[in-house]
Amino acid sequence: MVHFDASLRLPTALELPDSDETPVDNELQDSVPAVLKAVLALLWQNRSDWFFGIDMGIYANTEAPRTAIVPDGFLSLGVPRFRPEYGKRGRPSYVLWEEEGIVPVFVLEVVSQTYRGEYTKKLKEYQDLEVLYYAVYDPEGFQPEHERLEVHHLVGGAYVRMVGEPVWLPEIGLGIGRSQGQIDGWQREWLFWFAEGGERYPVPEEYQRYRAQEAEQQAQRERQARLEAEKRAQALAERLRAMGIDPDSL
Repeated sequence: MVHFDASLRLPTALELPDSDETPVDNELQDSVPAVLKAVLALLWQNRSDWFFGIDMGIYANTEAPRTAIVPDGFLSLGVPRFRPEYGKRGRPSYVLWEEEGIVPVFVLEVVSQTYRGEYTKKLKEYQDLEVLYYAVYDPEGFQPEHERLEVHHLVGGAYVRMVGEPVWLPEIGLGIGRSQGQIDGWQREWLFWFAEGGERYPVPEEYQRYRAQEAEQQAQRERQARLEAEKRAQALAERLRAMGIDPDSL
């Protein structure tokens, strides 16, 4: 958490640009964080203390209050899921002096063909901002000297590379890692959230398919139970008739 001088006249989120107008240069830069956000919306649907931003400016520097850092995705905990003062449009940007100084706990950058300093300049920016976890995902191997997924943990003011995959993030209560999946008909490797035991959490469309399959299996079990009950009743009726007893009279 960062503390700000209340006497400073700092611009509000509504007064600040909501984008640096730098275009993404491939679809994955939006799609990868969007998958993570969608899974969180399903997992944490009963929580209201988190916010996940995609391609949104983070304003933190009071000396240059109109200068933003714009990650591909970031997660903050302990902030309102929605801020009513921004109306139906939601947050136009993430302004630390309006968020009680709460720094994002997790930031994601997706490497594209155009290198943007994810392993150097941006790493230092997030380290100086004191983001607890910084993940760099290179889905196409554009930077072969690096691993496809690197997660850095802030320890003593400096980032330390974490090992293993999925990587467990205890302060978030989730792990992050890569896995194959089909999203909106697109079959490829994605980033997903994982349980501590290593199980991958489903995306909404997988969850819906699972629920539909579960409902169909339950309906089949109920149909089978009814058929077996009818067979038992029919067998009992036949035995009664063989004994000279009319089952309809009972």
